[in-house]
Amino acid sequence: MKEFSSMSLEELIQVQGHNCSCGRYHKAGLRCLRIGTGAVEALPDFLAQTGVTRPFIISDPNTRGAAWHLVEPVMDTAGIPYSEYVYAGAHVEPDEQALGSLVMAFDPRCDGILAMGSGVLNDLAKVFAHALRLPSLVVATAPSMDGYASDSAAMIRERVKVSLYNACPQAIIADTRILREAPERLLQAGLGDMLAKYLSICEWRISHLVTGEYYCENIAGLVRASLQKIVTNIEGFKAREAAAVDSVTEGLVLSGIAMAFAEISRPASGLEHYFSHLWEMMALERGQPVELHGIQVGIGTLLSLRIWEMLRGMTPDRQTAESFINTFDESAWEAMVRRIFGGAAEAILKTARAEGRNDKAAHARRLQLTLDHWQDILRIADEELPPLKDVENIMRFMGCPTRPSEIGFDARDTHDALLGSREIRNKYLTSSLLWDLGLLYTLPFPPQEMA
Repeated sequence: MKEFSSMSLEELIQVQGHNCSCGRYHKAGLRCLRIGTGAVEALPDFLAQTGVTRPFIISDPNTRGAAWHLVEPVMDTAGIPYSEYVYAGAHVEPDEQALGSLVMAFDPRCDGILAMGSGVLNDLAKVFAHALRLPSLVVATAPSMDGYASDSAAMIRERVKVSLYNACPQAIIADTRILREAPERLLQAGLGDMLAKYLSICEWRISHLVTGEYYCENIAGLVRASLQKIVTNIEGFKAREAAAVDSVTEGLVLSGIAMAFAEISRPASGLEHYFSHLWEMMALERGQPVELHGIQVGIGTLLSLRIWEMLRGMTPDRQTAESFINTFDESAWEAMVRRIFGGAAEAILKTARAEGRNDKAAHARRLQLTLDHWQDILRIADEELPPLKDVENIMRFMGCPTRPSEIGFDARDTHDALLGSREIRNKYLTSSLLWDLGLLYTLPFPPQEMA
C-alpha cells in the first residue's frame, strides 16, 4: 500500500479508510477539508454534505472577532439559519462548567455544531456534538494546535486533565485570511505543539519495546511528515506568508489525522504534553491565568530533550532499580501525589490503585525488557530526537518562551510536573522509564540553566 506520508490530504480522509501493513484498519472521521484563501466560502457546501441545516455556532469574543466578519455574510447569502452562543469571557476552560453552558444555551432546532475557534472551542464542540449524536464542523481561527482533526478532546474533568475519545469534526475550514491575522502567541503555540512530535514518536517506539503497546510505523511516518512541514516553513510562517501558513496548517491537520488513525493521542503526545497538563492544573488550583497549551508544550519539549541528554550519559543499573522498588514507600508516594495534585489527588490515586500503577511484578517485567533493549532504546532516541539546541534555536527564532520561569513556574513546579507526569494517567512516558530505573525521584531536575 502507499505510505501515509506520501498521500494527499484527500487520499488520507477517503471514506473507505485504509487497510494498513500494521494489521489494523485506519479511518478518519474528517470528511470535508478546505485550507487556503477564501476557504470559508465552502461552508454552505460542507454543511450540506454533513447534513446540517441549522448549525449551533460556538465562539468566544476573540474568535468571533477573528472569523464572524467572513462567516456571517457566507451564511446569510446562502440563506442558512443558525443559532449562536458566545462565551462571555475571552478565556474558556474545557471543563464541566463550559460544557454545561452549552447544554443550557443549546437550541434544539439545531442539527449540527459549528465551532469558530481553535483548541478549547474545538474540543468543547467535539464533546458536545458527540453527546448529542450530531455532526460537528470547525472554522479554524489560528494555526495554534494539532487537534483539529483528531478524535480526542483535551478536557478537565474533576480538576484532572483527561483525553476523551469521542469523534473528530466532519469538516474543517481553515481560511488563510483568518489564520494570518492570529495573534503571534497563537502561532508560537502551534509551533510548540508540533515540536513535541519528536518526543512523542520516540516514546511510542520505546513503549512498544518495553510494554508491548501497539505501534504503527506508517502512522509515525505521517507524523514525521507533518512535523517537517512546520520546520521547513518556519521563516515564512514567522513572516505570515500565505503559502507557509497554509503549509503549517496542513501539517497540524495531518498530525490530527494521525491521532485519529491510531485512535489514541500517543503519536502526537508524550512527556512534554504532561508538563503542560500539570502546569495547567497547578495554575487552576492556584487561581492563576493558564498559559496556552502549545507554549507550555514547547517548553516541555526542551525539558524532555534535556532529560534524554542526561539519559544518554547513564548506564542502567539493576541494583539501583530493584533497591528502589523493594523500598518503595506507598504512603510517601500518596503524600507526594496529594501535595502535587491538591484537590485532584483523590481521583488520581483512585485510578492509579485500580490500574496497579506501582505493581512490583509489572515493574520487574518492564525493567528486564529495558535492560535487555537499552542499546535499542538509545538507538531510537538517536534516530528520533534532534539536538536540544536545534529545537531551542527554532523556538527562539519564533520568539517563544523557552523556560518555565518565563511562564510563571519555578524549579519546584517543574520538578513536581515531572514527578506528577507519571501519575496523571497510565501511559508509558520518559518519566515512566526513569521510575522503572529507580531514577525519577533522584534525577537532578530541572538543570539550573533550564529552570
